[in-house]
Amino acid sequence: MSEYILEVEHVIKDFPGVRALDDVSFRVKKGEVHCLCGENGAGKSTLVGVISGVYSSSEFEGKVIIHGEQRFFKSVKDSERIGLAIIHQELALSPYLSIFENIFLGHMETRFGVINWDKLIMASRPYLKRVGLNENPETIVSKMGVGKQQLVEIARALSKKADILILDEPTSSLNDDESERLLELILELKKEGLTCIMISHKLNEVLKIADSITVLRDGKSIHTYDTHAQEVDESMLIKGMVGRDMTQRFPPKESTVGETVFEVNNWSVYHPEYHTIKVVNQASFFVRKGEIVAFCGPMGAGRTELMMSIFGKSYGHRSEGELLIHGKAVHLSSPYEAIKMGLGYVSEDRKDLGLVLIQDIKTNITNSSLKKLSKLGVMNSYAQIKAAQEYCESLNIKTPNINQIVRNLSGGNQQKVVLSRCLLASPEIFIVDEPTRGIDVGAKYEIYCILNDLAKAGKSIIMVSSELPEAIGMAERIYVMNEGKIKGVLEHSEATQEAIMHMALVAEGKN
Repeated sequence: MSEYILEVEHVIKDFPGVRALDDVSFRVKKGEVHCLCGENGAGKSTLVGVISGVYSSSEFEGKVIIHGEQRFFKSVKDSERIGLAIIHQELALSPYLSIFENIFLGHMETRFGVINWDKLIMASRPYLKRVGLNENPETIVSKMGVGKQQLVEIARALSKKADILILDEPTSSLNDDESERLLELILELKKEGLTCIMISHKLNEVLKIADSITVLRDGKSIHTYDTHAQEVDESMLIKGMVGRDMTQRFPPKESTVGETVFEVNNWSVYHPEYHTIKVVNQASFFVRKGEIVAFCGPMGAGRTELMMSIFGKSYGHRSEGELLIHGKAVHLSSPYEAIKMGLGYVSEDRKDLGLVLIQDIKTNITNSSLKKLSKLGVMNSYAQIKAAQEYCESLNIKTPNINQIVRNLSGGNQQKVVLSRCLLASPEIFIVDEPTRGIDVGAKYEIYCILNDLAKAGKSIIMVSSELPEAIGMAERIYVMNEGKIKGVLEHSEATQEAIMHMALVAEGKN
């Protein structure tokens, strides 16, 4: 019997006008952790769709062999029946159901059509124990953090008796501690004989847990590394992913910092549901012309809530404090008012808050500038098309044309569409929340270059980032938040990961 539990041979998958997979082959041994790496648009998600039955066997060329047999799946249900389970980057849990209901959703045992709820609660406990989730099985899923929800997804996969687990960017929305625990769980499951296939852009995590790594580029399988047979480092993977050496992760800075443009003084934000709870407490900061300022801190520190509340009271029951633009007090009562006053906002959640996924690129880019592109309420179609094409070219958005539906783009190209929309509105002050979340190292560098070019042009940039190396590599100053307070600020010359974490967890907050 073959030592390989999964074999993919010469797979070709075409979409209209695009070849997504071009002669892809790789093999996964039983009981190993195999990682798939590649830039956004390299074909990773399409490959997973081919393996799991998202695309039926008639929709692609090549072979998918699982447990030694060539498989002809018509749907995901077919792959689940033979022990393959996928955990997608966007979690597929029902937020209003309990943990145990989510675990068994779709495969609940019944007797004469009646569900024994008590039996299901008891049956869920071993799976929760196996993934290390110490929660009451009757807890509603939406009441838990993303890290715990990720564990519920894994418990659900285990309940289906899966022996091949595919995880698509499992740590992209987790903080460092949650990511560490999840990686440890994957290694524990490996010891129990489970085969794990993980897609990730975080190369340090890949090198930590992978037994083998397959690199994809432009729809082709470039190379598979055996990490036990050879020394593999990040530079090798990056070269395979982008087709060139990347000696620098962050572009050199050329901006000149000028006068103070934007100030926030004693800013407090109250929870949208629990109106007496302060989510942000007496925050004060400033940003200067041509400066990139970063906000760091653990998950739940209040960074996103602070930025959304500043941007036209997009978050919170109410907010209080003072906002100054060029030294003059302003009152931004809506996002429209914020845009008029020269603020731009790029959300951390590009799929739900940043884009209209069913619309095309052209419409998404121009959504915030309709007044600018219209006359007497009538859209100038020529101006709209011209603006969209210019940003597609200048930001190198990979697409057949500007009429492509946005949900069909890779994560990195979706992020560039969000940035294009913000740029077209011509803001003076950019707020970018997790600008590189879930995108590959090559696309990250392109985003960094865009931000640096904006700073060089005299724009002011406020960047929220959970990746400490990113904040250190990009920002002139770093504000550190925790528990709704700004705990301190570090100049670029004194910023280290250790200093940031110490300030977040030990330093007293500024009031």
